[in-house]
Amino acid sequence: MNQIVVKENKRYMYFLPVFLVLALAVASINLFNGAIDLDLEKIMSIITGGVPSDSPESFILLNIRIPRIVASLMGGGLLAVSGLLMQICFRNPIVGPYILGISSGATLSVGIVMLSTLSLGFAGISPYMTVFASFAGAFTVMMVIIGVAARMRNIISLLLIGIMLGYITSAVTSILVAFANAQKIKGFILWGNGSFSGFTWSEVNILLALGGVILVVTFLFSKPLNAFLLGEEYAQSMGVNIKRFRLGIVLFACALAALVTAFAGPIGFIGMAVPHMSRILLRTQNNRVLIPSCMLLGGLITCICDLIARTVFSPAELPLSSITAIFGAPVVIALLLKRRYSL
Repeated sequence: MNQIVVKENKRYMYFLPVFLVLALAVASINLFNGAIDLDLEKIMSIITGGVPSDSPESFILLNIRIPRIVASLMGGGLLAVSGLLMQICFRNPIVGPYILGISSGATLSVGIVMLSTLSLGFAGISPYMTVFASFAGAFTVMMVIIGVAARMRNIISLLLIGIMLGYITSAVTSILVAFANAQKIKGFILWGNGSFSGFTWSEVNILLALGGVILVVTFLFSKPLNAFLLGEEYAQSMGVNIKRFRLGIVLFACALAALVTAFAGPIGFIGMAVPHMSRILLRTQNNRVLIPSCMLLGGLITCICDLIARTVFSPAELPLSSITAIFGAPVVIALLLKRRYSL
């Protein structure tokens, strides 16, 4: 048993620094590449003040690229941790952060603002109105799910209710799309593809502050999360209140997903696949290891996909959710085949 723990710790000590270095390397590549390429000398001049702050290059680097890089790293990590919590809560390897209808709730609210006549009078506040609507929709669904979770013991019933809520909100959204004009539909579809473009420093600060607090609290729950993996009876014997604990897991997972979705739109695949990648690469179920691993690996993969989405056909930008699926799915399949890892 001790030998197993030592091996796990060695893998943990090796892989996490590698994930961190790779994330920093990809972030650096993002700085240089885009519709306007910037070389190292130009970037250093901008950072040190050698280039006027009102120049186009300074604006692009300081107000567009760096906020987007930070947002993609943080957002991808938060989605991955959210997915990890959902998989632990439901003991199901194919669930993700949006399984309980968080994404559908956000999409419905944004659809109401962007596609219906309720958007009249709010055009001047966009994109802030879109962010507010997205968060309101995600938060509303989250509160419904939390209310249901507080009353129910059967976790499968909670999962089914979340799925049904997703179907209902998706159906209403489809009705709105049917009556909207083509121009509004185009903007709505672009939002639904998910993107970290357009992030401002104020939005980045909100993402870092709220996401960081939830992430720290989640990490403090690592021990009961590990106990929960060994069964409810074992967790109860360790002093875990199962009902409150499940409620907490759902609350943290939904809050992380809602926070990212509010600013970036729904971004698929990351939350479902990255936890499996972390388990396979680190060969562990220890959540004290998996939570920071998911944070780093989720940010790394999201940043790579964001780079591909905005540079391959620049200045046109590809849908981020499509890139995350195309890039990530083969990686997971390859790891599963190579490691013979059983889900």
